[in-house]
Amino acid sequence: MELQSIKGIGDKTVKLFNKLGIYNTNDLINYFPFRYEVIKRSDVNNLKDNDKIIIDGVIENIPNLYRINKKLDKMTFRINSGEQLFNVTIFNRGFLKSSLRIGSVITVIGKYNVKNNSITANDIKLMTLGNKITIEPIYHKVSGLSNKQIHNYINKIIDQETISYIPNYLEEKYHFLDHYKSLNCLHNPTDLKLLKQARLRFKYEELFLFMLKMTVLKMSKKNNLGLKRNISYTELTDIIKQLPFTLTVDQKKAIDMIYSDLNSNIAMNRLLQGDVGSGKTIVAFLTIYLNYLSGYQSALMVPTEILSIQHYHNFLEIFKNKNINCRLLTGKTSLKEKRKIYDELKTGKIDVIIGTHALISDNVNYYNLGLVVTDEQHRFGVKQRENLYNKGITPDILYMSATPIPRTYAITLYGDMDISSIKTMPSGRKPVITYLKSNKEIKDVLNLMYNQLENSHQIYVIAPLIEDNDKLDLDSIYKLEYKMNLAFGKKYNVGILHGKLNNKEKEEVMSKFKHNDIQILISTTVVEVGVDVKNATMMVIFDSYRFGLSTLHQLRGRVGRNSLDSYCVLISDRETKRLDILTKTNDGFKISEEDFKLRGSGDIFGIRQSGDMCFNIADIKQDFDLVLKAKEDSEAFIKNKEYLKIENKHIIDLVKSSSKIS
Repeated sequence: MELQSIKGIGDKTVKLFNKLGIYNTNDLINYFPFRYEVIKRSDVNNLKDNDKIIIDGVIENIPNLYRINKKLDKMTFRINSGEQLFNVTIFNRGFLKSSLRIGSVITVIGKYNVKNNSITANDIKLMTLGNKITIEPIYHKVSGLSNKQIHNYINKIIDQETISYIPNYLEEKYHFLDHYKSLNCLHNPTDLKLLKQARLRFKYEELFLFMLKMTVLKMSKKNNLGLKRNISYTELTDIIKQLPFTLTVDQKKAIDMIYSDLNSNIAMNRLLQGDVGSGKTIVAFLTIYLNYLSGYQSALMVPTEILSIQHYHNFLEIFKNKNINCRLLTGKTSLKEKRKIYDELKTGKIDVIIGTHALISDNVNYYNLGLVVTDEQHRFGVKQRENLYNKGITPDILYMSATPIPRTYAITLYGDMDISSIKTMPSGRKPVITYLKSNKEIKDVLNLMYNQLENSHQIYVIAPLIEDNDKLDLDSIYKLEYKMNLAFGKKYNVGILHGKLNNKEKEEVMSKFKHNDIQILISTTVVEVGVDVKNATMMVIFDSYRFGLSTLHQLRGRVGRNSLDSYCVLISDRETKRLDILTKTNDGFKISEEDFKLRGSGDIFGIRQSGDMCFNIADIKQDFDLVLKAKEDSEAFIKNKEYLKIENKHIIDLVKSSSKIS
């Protein structure tokens, strides 16, 4: 049902709900509180200074209201708790004055001051507590839509028919609360024990749904017939021998697995994950070469223009003696060039196309797309990846990720994919030495930088990305540019790189940095993925507390790509204990594990970017035991064909629709 069907909701309120991702009544009723406030009467005889206090009582006098300015008011009054009197002060609640009459019974929540026997209140509730416990649901909200309004609108539809996705036999197995009772309890809790049971029920339901989709997807993909190929292993070994370096053990294992996938009659669906600088790209290039030998086209989609340009030039260099027609396509490619590329892709003249999401635009049609490679796969949404896949008939798929995921989680959450992990680093690489410095130690940092510059090496300087405010982000870069020029500008060249530059400007800056015409490159996180300048031996990251550990590790991976000693300096006055992890290890898998513990699943798995796992209530990290149960139950549900024995139309439809996903 539409949101407008709820009494009191008009177009303006609909837009506010849309900002919260709520588009219909089903979305609204499943918009669960992110926390609960347990309100219980304080013991007024054992209060200490600055204690949180919750009391109810009778208003003793007419409240005094003061207007401090247009946006701030102050109200004061006395309340009698039955045991003693308290002076109450509250700000910006002037609109409540008419409701606060002498003799009214209210509840005050705030902070207690012993000296004045007063309460600075942060909330007033027009009700009495007595000795009972009140549990108040707290929702994420937007300006213009209060917590109370969200709660009231939900209660207007709480009796509407809702869908349960847990089969009856599993409800009985785990003794779950009834679906409706659980839903009502989540929005209107009266008992903490029941609330816990209700949350458990809905956590399991979300995870069972997700795992059911994953299970069906995995089984359907196992039945996907792949393209017919007959690639000689000798041709693979011949090209490997011609490489200017030796593959590591893990790289060889990965390419052998991929070779088997391509030669089998089942379509490949593989995740290639590895630490920063472990050499995933050459494995992808070799995969593309094998696909070229089979006579099919390949598409390599990457998240940034800088990386696509770099991959394009590297591919041309490695296969310069082969007759492979490789082209570059990004959003900044000229219209004339795009039209030519579109035509040559459609007629099969282009063998390999490398680019950004421009590869999935409506104008792009392929002659015989046989391989889809997605670099930094979690940066693309599910729909984007599917769109590229659907450009072919049954192309093989290789996903790459430089954000290593702890294997236990990877097997569970990316269960529809085969996984190859590259842990061994190319020979000659040294661990990056990492320092954690405060802003007071900036002179030490500048000295470290000066030593690297004196040895003819280059440096990255990272400005913090300030979310939702590009101007502040760019200003921070320019401020650092000014400071770096002040410190080193007389002797060394300073350049800047950020997402607002056009394609030509980016290429020009990176070209100058690669050729050592720029010695200090100040950038945002656009250099996080893939940018490779071997002479760069130092990474300096300002306000590093703003970043997750995995992102910092990615940034650090831009240096140490040679046999030289390399350094990373994290500058921060906050969260030093968390950041200290990076000074102790260069192992991306360990860092990912720590990041997962500290920040949860959202950023590690790219949930926010991809929409793969947008859970309302479950948490992959905290509820991992429940994830494993849901995985086991969903697999048994499909394997034993339990869906044929149930009458729940919604689950049957889900299984049928999921099995069509490719």
